[in-house]
Amino acid sequence: MKNGEQAIDVRGMTKRFRARTVVDHVDLRVRAGEIYGFLGPNGSGKTTFLRMLCGLLRADDGSGQVLGYDVITESEAIKREVGYMTQRFSFWEDLSIEENIEFVTRMYDLKNRREAVRQSIAQLGLEGRQHQLAGQLSGGWKQRLALAACLIHKPKLLLLDEPTAGVDPKARRDFWEQIHQLAAEGLTFLITTHYMDEAERCHRLAYISYGKLLADGTVDEVITQVGLTTWSVTGPGLLQLAAQLRELPAVQQAVAFGSALHVSSDDPASLERAIAPFRKAPYDWRQIPSGLEDAFISLMQESTDNFAPR
Repeated sequence: MKNGEQAIDVRGMTKRFRARTVVDHVDLRVRAGEIYGFLGPNGSGKTTFLRMLCGLLRADDGSGQVLGYDVITESEAIKREVGYMTQRFSFWEDLSIEENIEFVTRMYDLKNRREAVRQSIAQLGLEGRQHQLAGQLSGGWKQRLALAACLIHKPKLLLLDEPTAGVDPKARRDFWEQIHQLAAEGLTFLITTHYMDEAERCHRLAYISYGKLLADGTVDEVITQVGLTTWSVTGPGLLQLAAQLRELPAVQQAVAFGSALHVSSDDPASLERAIAPFRKAPYDWRQIPSGLEDAFISLMQESTDNFAPR
């Protein structure tokens, strides 16, 4: 599959569990060679959607293709060309790195297994640790083992479900450098994450909230779609100020960002009138460009939890 072609092109993907719709008619298009971020609060259907794409769950509704295969009827073919990294470390902790990777080669019935294991260990920088038990690895090294196992059968698409949760900042940075290198070689990624800095490393991204896709595009496009106006305010007693501002109908969010408070709304004129009485000493106000986190907080606040009591 050439870069620019659609690696994922699905429409109306829907999954229900009893009376709850956890993925609600989601459309998604991801180009080959692209790193696509998939964001949203816990319980929003991100993992369910990934599992439908790779054939582990059958959609109740929807259509389209993954790597040129029908997402409904050709799930077995899709599984052979997709790598899926789950949220939790799912390998055998009483086996070594090398033994875990070799086991995966047997699952895929690969030829030249020894050479495949050797190349995999070298590619992910696992030399010198290949005899270490998986259960003794730190979070960052477990992550590398999981990625190595996902890549062993040379997939064309990787679905990574919160792959850096609980991993230290250096390991996260190294991981993302590896992802960009693999994408440059033509591999396609769909990655769920809660980290805004990781979202900004993606070529494009989508925001799903409680089953519904609310925004998608580049970082700038998503921020524009949300349409927020944001003010930054500094000064003493910001906690009390935030409580006062949240009582105003024109203020959609007042959220602490470091030593400042971000105050936002999608109605700039009403927002400016609402904050006018507070724009005096000891506070310093200035209008700033809205950021990705401002946009996502706004989307989250406007969403309705599909598992909330009715």
